[in-house]
Parts: sequence; structure tokens; C-alpha cells
Amino acid sequence: MSKKKKHGPPHEEEAGEAWLLPYSDLMTLLLALFLCLFCMSKVDGGKAKQMGAAFGKAFGIGMGGGGLLPGLGLAVYPQAGGGGGGDGDGTGNGDGSGDGVDHGNRAYLAENETLEHLQQTMDQYIATNHLKDSLRTTLTEEGLMIRIKETALFPSGSAELVNESQLIVPVVAGLLAAIPERVIISGHTDNVPIATEQYPSNWELSSARAMTFMKALFASNASLNPARFSAIGYSEYRPVASNETEDGRRRNRRVEIMIARSFKMAEGTIVAR
Repeated sequence: MSKKKKHGPPHEEEAGEAWLLPYSDLMTLLLALFLCLFCMSKVDGGKAKQMGAAFGKAFGIGMGGGGLLPGLGLAVYPQAGGGGGGDGDGTGNGDGSGDGVDHGNRAYLAENETLEHLQQTMDQYIATNHLKDSLRTTLTEEGLMIRIKETALFPSGSAELVNESQLIVPVVAGLLAAIPERVIISGHTDNVPIATEQYPSNWELSSARAMTFMKALFASNASLNPARFSAIGYSEYRPVASNETEDGRRRNRRVEIMIARSFKMAEGTIVAR
């Protein structure tokens, strides 16, 4: 009789597959890491949008909106000569000419041209109506500032608009209605204390003036979107002149309208706020 072969103990399959859970978590974390690294790098805008959509589909979430990080209000564009710029072959030769001017640069330059046009329009109105002593415009990297002296809007120590304010409010409202940028309206006073029942301090007075002017803009132009606007009082703490002289105190009593830029030039990128 032939001897039967003795087999070893039967191989037992692993009872569980618990290792799959940490493994899948690790893969998810790695994918998220690569996505973050991708978002922080200088990339072509079109490819970034496609990649974002692909990740959104993979995770079952929406990646819509104007930027790589929707909800934070940020969209990053490569500067001319970087990323997808250059001669169109993806090398980014950085010559800054022709196709090297990317969407970010065009957005910044287009907005700057719009603000310059608004400033010219406002300056022309100021000159025509002899308001140079009451209004002034300034264009900076923060945006277009329209500065209005107290005497053109309010009586001393009050937040009630004077009749002469109708030379200013409808014009400013019309300019603001033609653009989509954010608008910050701020009230400012001198350092002379005020202590009335209605305005216990300069904080209340400056805040009330900013709010009053903002409401007057809305009343003047119904097409203005209130979501774009904010009002703030700075009291005496943002002077533009010395409070040691009467002329300086007169200059410090003012209302400012800041049309904030949506795009700013930054090192290597143009960032939409």
C-alpha cells in the first residue's frame, strides 16, 4: 500500500480586513496633500480649474466658483512669464509680450483702467462744480479714495446731511452703481471732545456720519447692492493733518469712500481678494 502524504495544517485566510480602513485613510490624506501643494503652486488657470473639477468629482463635492478655494474669496492667477505664460508651449519664457500677458494681468490692468476712468470723471465733476475745496480723489494700490470734507455734508457736531450734500450724494451713487467693487465708507473727526446726549463721543459721531452717508447713497440709487458696502467710524484716530491747528482739524473732519480693488499685484502672482 502506498503511504498517504501528510499535509500540513490547512492555511487559514485572514479573518478580517481591518487594514483596509487605515490604508484608505492614508490614500485620502495623500491625495489631499497633493491637492494643497497643487493649489499653492503657480499653475495655468485652465488646468487648475479642470484639476479642481476632477478632485471635486472624486470626493463628491462641488468645486465651483471663481477661484481655487471657493468660500474664501481667493483666486490665484500666474503672472506674465510664469506658469502657462510665454510662447504658448508651456515653458513660460517670461518675455511678458503677446500671449505672455495672462488673464491675471489683464484683470488687474482692466480694473485699474476702470478706476482711473472713475477718478477722471469725478475730478471733472469737481472742477465743473467748483468743489475742489470740498472733495478730493486719490488712486492708490488699495483702491480709489473719494474724500469729502465735513462742511460739504454735515453741520458741526451733527450727522444730519445739509442740503448742499445733494451736489455730491447722487453723483457718487451713480459712479458706484457702475462698478462691482467693494465700498468702505468711513467717518472721521478731529480730536476735540464731544459729549452730547446723541453723540457721547467722537466714536458715535463718526460712525453715525458714515452710516448716514451710506443710507443716503442707497436712497439716491436703488440699483446699489448693499452687500458690497460697509460703514465704519474711526473717530479721531486716522488724522490726515495735525490737530494742533484749526486748518488741520478742519481737514480731519471728513467722510471717505474707498472703492477697494478686487485684484492686487503680488510677487509672482496676481491675487483676487
